[in-house]
Amino acid sequence: MSHNSFGHLFRVTTWGESHGPALGCVVDGVPPGIQLTEADIQPWLDKRRPGQSKFTTQRKEPDQVRILSGTFSDDRLPTPVTTGTPISLMIENKDQRSKDYSDIRDTYRPGHADFSYDAKYGVRDYRGGGRQSARETAARVAAGAIARKILSHILGPDTAIRGALVQLGPHRIDPAQWDWDEVGRNPFWCPTADAVNEWESYLNSVRKAGSSCGAVIEVVATGIPAGLGAPIYGKLDADIAQAFMTINAVKGVEIGNGFDAAALSGEENADEIRLVDGAPRFGSNNAGGILGGISSGQDIVARFAVKPTSSILAPVKTITKDGQETDVVTKGRHDPCVGIRAVPVGEAMMACVLADHLLRHRGQIGTV
Repeated sequence: MSHNSFGHLFRVTTWGESHGPALGCVVDGVPPGIQLTEADIQPWLDKRRPGQSKFTTQRKEPDQVRILSGTFSDDRLPTPVTTGTPISLMIENKDQRSKDYSDIRDTYRPGHADFSYDAKYGVRDYRGGGRQSARETAARVAAGAIARKILSHILGPDTAIRGALVQLGPHRIDPAQWDWDEVGRNPFWCPTADAVNEWESYLNSVRKAGSSCGAVIEVVATGIPAGLGAPIYGKLDADIAQAFMTINAVKGVEIGNGFDAAALSGEENADEIRLVDGAPRFGSNNAGGILGGISSGQDIVARFAVKPTSSILAPVKTITKDGQETDVVTKGRHDPCVGIRAVPVGEAMMACVLADHLLRHRGQIGTV
């Protein structure tokens, strides 16, 4: 299967399946001399790890990462540093239950990629979705941890990439109550404390009904300088949108005001600029920190929408591989809302795109 890589100078190739022995990635283009250990990667994987609350899949995976190549240490370098060569990462699968999927071996699950995957390749790994499973995103989160190291190494420690769930099903947060500190205090990555109880009641009802719901995730990158990106085919916002669209179950992406910008006037949408202490300051950030495909130095703000989980206990109509009509109920351990664990994945993809563009910018311009 082709198309398993993304990025240009910072390039990631992922490998592995949901029910295989392991999965992982190869990260190429990392500058040498950056301190990197497994402890730098593990906290981000722990954020994405399944089974941490009743609102996510109960598959129990430790998701312990191993660095197999691309770093070096000795008595003069007690902390391993990157060598500039490919970094290979591996995460073992420990809690597969392949028998849960035996009933759908020849049945296409509506909403999943089963039908289209089979139409393309003529063979598919039905155990948890195989390569098309969101389990693959663990490798992306590991790569995103390395991307964060590049950003902080070059730009400094004030660089930050943070994500939050801003809508669960039909329930949206009030932006006026946004509190980043609240995001880590609840199982939804919700930035508004007042919304948590409502979301919990709603998702409990969805889960008990054997159904699922969608979500919207917002990712914000701060400390990114002006100048990253290119005006036509290397637009920063285009690459962010593409990165988000590669995440499983994502069906839409917005940058800045996104679709709401269509309802504004030119005066309302314009991000006016003034000089403050000799430096440009924007009066608003409707553009989401990107103008003409190039970063403006403001916070980069992007959102993506995740559809409801397709694996549900409620029966739905479908067909089998040999063309018979039937109903299907998907057994196994599934997220009632895959958007919850998509938050650290969105952060990782933003980090990978920004690290790639930062290295591309330095390669063309020479400075940041």
